Amino acid sequence: MLTRSIALIGALAAYPAAGAPTFSLPVDCALGETCFIQNYVDQDSGPDAVDHTCGPLTYDGHKGTDFALPSTAAMDHGVNVLAAADGIVLGTRDGMADRVIRTEDIPSLQGKDCGNGLALDHGDGWVTQYCHMKQGSVSVSTGDTVSRGQILGEIGLSGRTQFPHLHISVRANDEVVDPFSAEDTSTCTGSHVSLWDAPMPYVGGGMIRAGFEVGVPSYETVKSGIAGRDKIPSQAKALVLFGYAFGSLPDDEMSLVITGPQGHVFAHTEVLTKTQAQYFRAGGKRTPMGGWPVGHYHGEVTITRDGATLDQQRVELLIE
Repeated sequence: MLTRSIALIGALAAYPAAGAPTFSLPVDCALGETCFIQNYVDQDSGPDAVDHTCGPLTYDGHKGTDFALPSTAAMDHGVNVLAAADGIVLGTRDGMADRVIRTEDIPSLQGKDCGNGLALDHGDGWVTQYCHMKQGSVSVSTGDTVSRGQILGEIGLSGRTQFPHLHISVRANDEVVDPFSAEDTSTCTGSHVSLWDAPMPYVGGGMIRAGFEVGVPSYETVKSGIAGRDKIPSQAKALVLFGYAFGSLPDDEMSLVITGPQGHVFAHTEVLTKTQAQYFRAGGKRTPMGGWPVGHYHGEVTITRDGATLDQQRVELLIE
């Protein structure tokens, strides 16, 4: 079992950057391409939640950084978790199943919310903890000495989570330190001294992926990566474009546009009404009499915030 649990993380505290270790990217993926940051440390000590930029990418009491994958298919393919700095393994846990946790399942975790994972001691009271790793993937043992960048296991879906990601927490003497704002974790308007050894630009929401389908897909198939086709027959029952995204704010807009060999096919813009960690929208048209004209179709999904484009993805489809 992990020798220290998430439950033992203390209150948010301010720490000077001087003398603190630096940390490298703890996941073997390309931020903004094959993975993204879903949540940051909550900077609000009350019932509200804000990240270090005063943005929405966190939730009440969140004490780490979540590096997320776009689908469970990506998780199944395998994405390595890496040691963020040199250290000694304090403890590990493995053997918990990878599954989306439901509210009714939480009591069965019995305090093992972190799922499979481990903790590393970096000296001088500094510790990192790695959670939600894939079952059977943890590749180090208690007492092992590890080097920065060493493979520790793989990103998974174990413990208290609803999407595949690595949760990494940083502590100094059992108090939480936000690696994006190491000077002060008591207010989002404080200094932002990073402990990362390379810049990680803040992205306050955006696209995870877009795709075509022959009907409105279920959210489960979108999240899993099953939804999405690059080829359909001309007599398919419908032509639907979907957008899967993260970090919405009220009044954000998602636009879905489909064009084909003969030009415009479909366009719709929806105004979002609430803050959501992840969400998806879909729209399209039923197949006309005689079927769709064969050829190449293009889908464009755009997220707009405060009148400016936040993110955009384009996908292609062949109808034959």
